[in-house]
Amino acid sequence: MTQNAGKGFGTGEKSIINVMHDPENNSNRDTFSSAKVFFHVDMDAFYASVEQSDNPEYRGKPVIIGASPGKRGVVSACSYEARKFGIHSAMPISQAYARCRNGIYLPVRMKRYQEISRQIMEIFDDFTPEVLQISIDEAFLNMTGTEKLFGSPTEAAEKIKLTIKEKTNLNTSIGIAHNKFLAKLASDHDKPDGLYEVQKGYEIDFLNSIKLGDLWGLGKKTLILLENINITTVQELRAVKLRDLKHITGNSSGEFLFNIVRGVDPGIYSGKIKKPSVSNEITFEEDTENSELIKLTILELAHKIFFRILESGEKGRTVQLKLRFTDFTTVTIRETLEYSVNSGEELYKLAVKLLEKKWDGLTAVRLIGLGLSSLESNKTPDQIELFPNTYDQARKVEQVVLDIKKRGSKLTKASLLKHTRDDS
Repeated sequence: MTQNAGKGFGTGEKSIINVMHDPENNSNRDTFSSAKVFFHVDMDAFYASVEQSDNPEYRGKPVIIGASPGKRGVVSACSYEARKFGIHSAMPISQAYARCRNGIYLPVRMKRYQEISRQIMEIFDDFTPEVLQISIDEAFLNMTGTEKLFGSPTEAAEKIKLTIKEKTNLNTSIGIAHNKFLAKLASDHDKPDGLYEVQKGYEIDFLNSIKLGDLWGLGKKTLILLENINITTVQELRAVKLRDLKHITGNSSGEFLFNIVRGVDPGIYSGKIKKPSVSNEITFEEDTENSELIKLTILELAHKIFFRILESGEKGRTVQLKLRFTDFTTVTIRETLEYSVNSGEELYKLAVKLLEKKWDGLTAVRLIGLGLSSLESNKTPDQIELFPNTYDQARKVEQVVLDIKKRGSKLTKASLLKHTRDDS
């Protein structure tokens, strides 16, 4: 299946491009059989693709997921067809609607996306025991030493893509390289439905083929800083000496840039990835200064989050509150505890304390978000307490409520009966 550098070979209508060694140069044959092999697997437009798979009539059409037109909120995700209109995640829904009035606007169905994500991760487990999930729709796979089982790296990647397609009807893009950083860049190189392989010895050629702004980890501010001193390509950045980079961007950033333009993994994805937070946020129909409404919203968010925590069998120690004010100023405050949050009621109380630290009670609030992170298994023992946690009983009650909800009953906290709403 190996082709010369720069040449593609077809799999249906999709071409797979390989950056390979020169087959005539025996001295340059550092094959994957003697090197590490990492895949970065990234689902294409995941949320929107799930919606198009579940609803065939949406295929080929611009699908925008998030708030409804006419409501306050932003785009959570969108299909490739919607991106042609300049729509992107985090764009205000009013702007998206102005650009694409004929789009299909849908609410977020997180439970459905999580269900499909679990199916995909189970597929990965069939190919390697070393799966490092870094988000709901992407993961690293250590495929070192699997050639006898699944063939060459490209053959194994094709099998993974085909299995995902057969079981979920979704397309995925896979990048292959000898380290995670290059694999991450490679998966973006030929999207959507792509497969791109970078072999040792050709890292520089591959990096020279991408735009400076496409280097993973290079932020917008750093990019502007580099452009202001006439560094606009990967080659130009590589030509800058390490000491000069540190002087321009700071010691840690300078070393980071020096490494990535040479294809050296900076180690960002080494070790165990911290689990993302479980979070929800709500954009108010109108900016509000109503303290009671804001606290009721926090209460609603706290219970939604904690039911998700209970259902996943996890617990968390870091509480995070996000506030966006009427002028779009956004602030975030978090607190990490020495113990795990024990109930939705406790999460609510902690969040209100954070609110009181960041909100003056006068400035109108546009959006409020709540999250719980530092997640771990519920079976992990907490620090031993001399006295029982005052929220132990609340947790037990919430577990019972969750069990009842699973059986189809709709139970809602009394104080929230007049306040329930869909997630933003």
